Amino acid sequence: MSSSSPALVRRLSTGDAVVIGLSSMIGAGVFVAFGPAARAAGTALLAGLVIAAMIAYCNATASAQLAACYPTSGGTYLYGRERLGAWWGFTAGWGFLIGKTASCAAMALTFANYAVTGPWWAQRLVAVAAVLGLTTLNYRGVAKTAVAARVLVAATLAVLVVVVVGIAVAGGLRVGYLGGLVTSSRGGLYGVLQSAGLLFFAFAGYARIATLGEEVRNPARTIPRAIPLALTVTLAVYAVVAVATLSALGPNRLAQTADPLVETARAAGTPWLVPVVQVGAVVAAVGSLLALILGVSRTTLAMARDHHLPHALAAVHPRFRVPHRAELLIGVVVAILAAITDIRDAIGFSSFAVLIYYAVANASASTLGFDEGRPHRAVPVIGLLGCV
Repeated sequence: MSSSSPALVRRLSTGDAVVIGLSSMIGAGVFVAFGPAARAAGTALLAGLVIAAMIAYCNATASAQLAACYPTSGGTYLYGRERLGAWWGFTAGWGFLIGKTASCAAMALTFANYAVTGPWWAQRLVAVAAVLGLTTLNYRGVAKTAVAARVLVAATLAVLVVVVVGIAVAGGLRVGYLGGLVTSSRGGLYGVLQSAGLLFFAFAGYARIATLGEEVRNPARTIPRAIPLALTVTLAVYAVVAVATLSALGPNRLAQTADPLVETARAAGTPWLVPVVQVGAVVAAVGSLLALILGVSRTTLAMARDHHLPHALAAVHPRFRVPHRAELLIGVVVAILAAITDIRDAIGFSSFAVLIYYAVANASASTLGFDEGRPHRAVPVIGLLGCV
């Protein structure tokens, strides 16, 4: 590490790390990803969800152990470089930067779609404003980001509970729509795997925990605990919401909607839940975007330290102890993308690039020795094959 790039400060507890991971995952796909997944696989998107969760578990296990061994910023960029060689680290780093920058744009657009009902240009302006506002918050320090993430996650979970319980009590769930969990009339096995790839977008937030390795207290203990905890909670939430949306809408209607939970509330005869869903989507998208910008800036910092990006981006603010130049650059790039890209293209592109990132993570974990806490041999192998 360059002497001109001082270390970040370890301020985050296990609870803080879990919440930052949850804010990335729960906000990332619960309001947008089920529609594209239903178009790919119909009701069999539930099988895709299981596959995505399995791959995410393998990736999370590999990432957690690697993060414990290398408790500095950078995530799989650092692990690939140290375990496999500079080229693999470079590939993982760019996969993360490109994929997660696309994710940031998708979350900004999700926020704007739910927050503003006006013309498209007004939604784009709101998306850009959200990116710039959250970049400013992150600039003020990671402790403030963690506090904001706690509030946003609590609000999002409360909204999802109210929506699912309200629909169930109103009798809006139709169990008959849940047939065909293994076979798919839409795309067969390929459709199921495609839905898994799209839904993986929802789980990938645990990478944010690993990229904060330089800012958590006792990383060798904190990170391996925080990642599986965040993943387990997210899987439970996604499974419940997926069953509720499919039961209320059916696969065909779900495949055609860009706002699955809003349509679910209407189909269930509970229109009073629509504004609740809209508020929840806004809060979830803000929480996800907050954590995404945080993670991308830390990987930018690590790559800049190694001169794979301009070294000026490795600067750490003397007061706030954050990579302020990296954060400002990411904020500007995401704002531009939010102004010109389509949300569905952003989700697909993000999933593709991030799966490359995690393929390198699993390959890196397979090189760990027993004294380094290597996971069972099958875990990184399954994770690697699943990503490919």
